[in-house]
Amino acid sequence: MFKKIGLVATSNVDAIKATLNELIDYLHSRGHQIILDEFCAGLTNIDGLEVIDAVELGNHCDLVIAIGGDGTMLKASHALCDFNVPLLGVNLGHLGFLADIPTENISKNMDDILSGDYVEDVRFLLDGQVIRDNECIFEDYALNDIVIQKWNIAHLLELKTYIDGTFVHKHRSDGMIVSSPTGSTAYALAGGGPILQPSLDALLLVPICPHSLTNRPIVIDGKSSIEVVVSTREIDNSRLAIDGEVKLELAPNDRIRITKKDKSIKLIHPPEHDQFHILREKLNWST
Repeated sequence: MFKKIGLVATSNVDAIKATLNELIDYLHSRGHQIILDEFCAGLTNIDGLEVIDAVELGNHCDLVIAIGGDGTMLKASHALCDFNVPLLGVNLGHLGFLADIPTENISKNMDDILSGDYVEDVRFLLDGQVIRDNECIFEDYALNDIVIQKWNIAHLLELKTYIDGTFVHKHRSDGMIVSSPTGSTAYALAGGGPILQPSLDALLLVPICPHSLTNRPIVIDGKSSIEVVVSTREIDNSRLAIDGEVKLELAPNDRIRITKKDKSIKLIHPPEHDQFHILREKLNWST
């Protein structure tokens, strides 16, 4: 089923090196073609493996395995979302909402998955544009969230929010998180937002530390168009972050438009995958 398998990583800690070598040995023993991204290639001494840039993996692989944590999964999703290539995660991170194969059970889970016994989980992405003086100066997409955040100041931002062209509110806060259902267990959760089932066609708006305590998170239809306008007058007060990475310094009157992207990412889970079990385990529910 999966003949050509790509391996990606973003950290060089010893546990990731050991897991990478274990996966290479496992896949070799079962006759799979292995393709490494350039970072992975620097973590192993095994010769004779094909090495390509991570952004090209989608052109060459039937499956990509990310070794690390959810951060590695996010980076891999950016490289793969324009290709219909599934993504599997081996978790060596802190939580593992996306990367859910434990390192102590790799062989058993991989046996199941490579024999076709797995759960397929399609997640949509967000498309974000920054409009300045009626021109799009920046565009990128996110699996988790797009965040307008204060920067280099000790006072609040002023933001205006519109949904499908309708004015929602003008508020002062540390910023705004616009999240997909996938991102509802990330920064949005820390900001007091609700947890959304990943299969929901919905978007989540979470103000960050709003001055008005009645300014609460809002869940809206996934087909909606969101626009957040930076109405703070001072320059160098706000920046745009995509999946946790700062991408752009925002200016007064910049308009950040966010919609659901027309591409998605396909995640692969072990056959016993249960989203509520993950929530209980990772968030210490029922303990």
